[in-house]
Amino acid sequence: MNPKEIGKAYDKLTYLWEGEEFNRENGIDQHKLALTFVKSRGKALDVGCGCTGRFIDLLQNEGFTPEGVDISKEMIHLAKSRHPNILFHHQDICKWDIPGKYDFITAWDSIWHIPLKKQVEVLEKLATSLNAGGVLIFSFGGTDGKSEHTNNAMGPELYYSTLGTNGFLSLSLNLGCICRHLEYDQYPELHAYLIVQKN
Repeated sequence: MNPKEIGKAYDKLTYLWEGEEFNRENGIDQHKLALTFVKSRGKALDVGCGCTGRFIDLLQNEGFTPEGVDISKEMIHLAKSRHPNILFHHQDICKWDIPGKYDFITAWDSIWHIPLKKQVEVLEKLATSLNAGGVLIFSFGGTDGKSEHTNNAMGPELYYSTLGTNGFLSLSLNLGCICRHLEYDQYPELHAYLIVQKN
């Protein structure tokens, strides 16, 4: 599946995040930890921002000027309706030329949908878009090595890929970042996240 197909699938899934059953605290503690490492509170970017605005709210409350980007047209539409004064971009992160530098970037439960062959390129793009001392947090499939698969657990078939724990860790270090935190936060599920800081 390509990112455009992923976006169309998520257009049909907005109800999963709009319902009362969705846990709006999902990922918040992890982001609060990441924010303890940030040195400046300027611009922030939420990659795969979705429609809930929970990270946008957190970043605003922490003194950032946040922006969001998502491949799903419907997710962006709903995000804009919740936060009309926030800049949102309807873009494919694989192709998008990020328009600036940020002190904080989050890619929570999002870039695992991009093609495996694009993982390195996208992580390079995100790291390059950080200011010195900027922090990136992203979640990924915490496998032992590279892998990719599809499943229909949420309804429509979705694609997932990962470089694996060592792959993402070594790439982050090669990109001039310092590892601040690595955790399997939903063990025994292979859900992991990294907090890295640009040197």
